[in-house]
Amino acid sequence: MTEFIPEASRFHALASPFPMKRGGQLQGARIAYETWGKLAADAGNAILIVTGLSPDAHAASHPGNTAPGWWEPMLGPGKPIDTDRWFVVCVNSLGSCKGSTGPASLDPATGKPYRLSFPELSVEDIANAAAEVVRALGIGQLACLIGNSMGGMTALALLLQHPGIARTHINISGSAQALPFSIAIRSLQREAIRLDPAWNGGDYDEAHYPESGMRMARKLGVITYRSALEWDGRFGRVRLDSEQGDDDPFGLEFQVESYLEGHARRFVRRFDPNCYLYLGRAMDWFDLAEYGQGDVMAGLAKIRVQRALAIGANTDILFPVEQQQQVADGLRAGGADTQFIGMDSPQGHDAFLVDYDRYGPAVRGFLDTLPGR
Repeated sequence: MTEFIPEASRFHALASPFPMKRGGQLQGARIAYETWGKLAADAGNAILIVTGLSPDAHAASHPGNTAPGWWEPMLGPGKPIDTDRWFVVCVNSLGSCKGSTGPASLDPATGKPYRLSFPELSVEDIANAAAEVVRALGIGQLACLIGNSMGGMTALALLLQHPGIARTHINISGSAQALPFSIAIRSLQREAIRLDPAWNGGDYDEAHYPESGMRMARKLGVITYRSALEWDGRFGRVRLDSEQGDDDPFGLEFQVESYLEGHARRFVRRFDPNCYLYLGRAMDWFDLAEYGQGDVMAGLAKIRVQRALAIGANTDILFPVEQQQQVADGLRAGGADTQFIGMDSPQGHDAFLVDYDRYGPAVRGFLDTLPGR
């Protein structure tokens, strides 16, 4: 499969070999990243953004790539994450297909894509790779570490495994462990991909691609990214008109079905199926209780930051807002000055990607209180 690398991405070569938590190692691996703003002489104004499952490193436009990024309204001059003040780094996760080494990358030992020979991937591996980028840029301590969704997990793993790497933390729609509901959804997503005959045990190409499996997996994901409140308000029971309808007697009939189909088709050939499998499973495995003798709160309390902000949407069913409250409480138990905000946003888990009127001021308000550089 083809990797989908944003224009002007930069790359950090990971230590070789790069050991993986669950066994195995990578040779000649790399991490894609992009930066905005200017690093202060003392490197004290650096912010790292770690992302959800599917985003690349292109969080916002910059002179090297003027295309809008996935978090464009949040990042840039004068925006909530103000690049006139902060030097911002965004990394693409290890295991992705957006420039960082993952199952779609070529294995230097064979010259062929890793596919399922890629070592088992954990959130901790993703965090360790991101930490290498921070150190390589000459940053001794981040002013703030920001993680969204899966990135919220990555951020907690990074803080736990690299004490002192950040003074403060913003955890947005993240969690300290995967819950049964989200595990169940991701299990169905993986099953949909693996049951597609074209998946072929992970050995597919552009001509023989598991499109049906990826479509179903993406639809399942999108359903959980938004809330029932938004689905009802946005689509109701509106039916397609005769020109939009499907000739199949059990085909598309409602506008919500058409929306899901269009969203899925735009995604399927822009993300590698094996990478989707690996990253989803990494989230399912993540559990800070491993570091707290079976107690997730004890695991969180081992993290040391000066201040933290945990934000969630009250309508989120994938990473329920109680999980962000748990993150805040756990970090507070570890000594952090911590704030929790439960947003009354109708957009569910994806609110941080669309509800900028609520999320922007919250992030700006936290960052504005940090010491100036």
